[in-house]
Amino acid sequence: MSEIVGKIVRISGPVIEADDMRGSKMYDVVRVGEENLIGEIIRLNQDIATIQVYEDTNGLKPGEKVVSTQEPLSVELGPGLISNIYDGIQRPLPAINKETGDFIARGVEAHALDRKKKWHFKPTAKPGDRVKGCDILGEVQESSIIMHKIMVPPTIKGTLLSIEKEGDYTIKQRIAVVATNKGDIKLQMLQRWPVRKERPVAEKYDPSLPMITGQRVIDTFFPVAKGGTAAIPGGFGTGKTVMLHSLAKWSDAQVVVYVGCGERGNEMTDVLREFPDLVDPATGEPLMNRTVLIANTSNMPVAARDASVYTGITIAEYYRDMGYDVALMADSTSRWAEAMREISGRLEEMPGEEGYPAYLASRLAEFYERAGRVRLLGSKNREGSVSVMGAVSPPGGDFSEPVAQNTLRIVKVFWALDADLADRRHFPSINWLKSYSLYMDEVSDWWEKKVGKEWLKLSSRAMALLQKEAELQEIVKLVGPDALPPRERALLESARMIRENYLQQSAFHEVDTYCPGKKQYEMLRLMLKFSDEIQEAVAKNVHMDDIVAIKSREGLARMGKVSNKVFEKQFKKLEQDMEKEINALIRERVK
Repeated sequence: MSEIVGKIVRISGPVIEADDMRGSKMYDVVRVGEENLIGEIIRLNQDIATIQVYEDTNGLKPGEKVVSTQEPLSVELGPGLISNIYDGIQRPLPAINKETGDFIARGVEAHALDRKKKWHFKPTAKPGDRVKGCDILGEVQESSIIMHKIMVPPTIKGTLLSIEKEGDYTIKQRIAVVATNKGDIKLQMLQRWPVRKERPVAEKYDPSLPMITGQRVIDTFFPVAKGGTAAIPGGFGTGKTVMLHSLAKWSDAQVVVYVGCGERGNEMTDVLREFPDLVDPATGEPLMNRTVLIANTSNMPVAARDASVYTGITIAEYYRDMGYDVALMADSTSRWAEAMREISGRLEEMPGEEGYPAYLASRLAEFYERAGRVRLLGSKNREGSVSVMGAVSPPGGDFSEPVAQNTLRIVKVFWALDADLADRRHFPSINWLKSYSLYMDEVSDWWEKKVGKEWLKLSSRAMALLQKEAELQEIVKLVGPDALPPRERALLESARMIRENYLQQSAFHEVDTYCPGKKQYEMLRLMLKFSDEIQEAVAKNVHMDDIVAIKSREGLARMGKVSNKVFEKQFKKLEQDMEKEINALIRERVK
């Protein structure tokens, strides 16, 4: 393959044009200028290639050389990804820090995976086996939590001629040889995969299994399925980052890929500082032992921001192919869209709404469509999933802007964060009247079989109460609560109980930070039973002030903080006490 060397003819910020590039292909990676800056071809017109450069272009001059690698932008996949911190194009930031200090020097190169470190490989396949893409050859203990499955690359199919014995190997050493129609192929632990190309699967399943997050407002009212997609739009200070932390920590995903895409440096610093200190509740190990971080802050080159989400989703798909449930957090897709808008402007493309490119919707769809629960390639029927949760940062909290609206058309869960709720210290500040989930019916079978047979009915009743409360609040603002009839005052008290003690949840309380499914079900059942009991009581002329004064009402308000190990026993006693006290009020009134 002959080398393709062109020269720069035009520079416009992160976008350059190079002549003499005939033979290049779209999305080929190139080396730009004397410092070998990394770039990617995004448009071809005869001999002229338009290139987005992933590094600062200050100092570049027309006439400098551009060399095509004739390969697409790809990520390295293999042991060593977990616990690592990368930039948008998978350069390892800790390794670069050792080489160049706190600031990334231009043109610096570092392998994404350590070439010298040896990993203990245990073979699980044997010579003579028929193997194809994603079949497992062996295992490596990548971290104390994650067992890394060494797989046949997706494009290879044949007979296993040989496989190395158990021992320590680097990622570049040969571990197996496969005989294929095109000859013998040597395999190593290291794989490469183009970031813009979806890794193949055998079949995509309909979403039917819920991803349990431990957050009551999500699991009960706006659930997300494994392999599902969710958007978290909210203005500044509404709690997006803390919510993503809670989802990363408590969701029943086995691997977390966190993409900090264009957020402010101090926010990403908080993530980098806090994640190593967070403890994985399932294992007691640091959360970083099942996490890959991609940090691409707002002061980093804008083009690399565009690549960071593709880098993240490709790594997520790789762990999915091992059979893991993976959660990808993108914070935030608005900054990614802003990067697209800037590059589109440099390309002098016709702008769409608010200056965003006309292809904004298709790019967002392309990203979110890579989520899913799937049957994997390979000889055995194995499953894996990638669930994508993207934070959206609409300017001024305006959900009508293009990124929020186009995201809403694609995702099936919408968790609308509300600045007014955040100001009232109501967290998670998910507005229950604006949010929705289209997975409700799909996951209800699982909840009703595994948790409680009336789960969907309870959830619907509680939401109806909250909606009725919103209608009554308009009247209350005009005439005050005392002017309402007793039945509607009882309804307001029931809704307030659900709103303040069920929907609110402290991310920093040792018990309340996570609520298991069974506890959620019992909490909601008791609160709705309380609603039924007080409706019956006011119908028999019991005064609301007497109902509010009962002791068990305080117990109902503290249910979220009852230990997750003993809640069933305490809830049963609380239910008995509640019935006794309300029945006593009714008997007293009848007398």
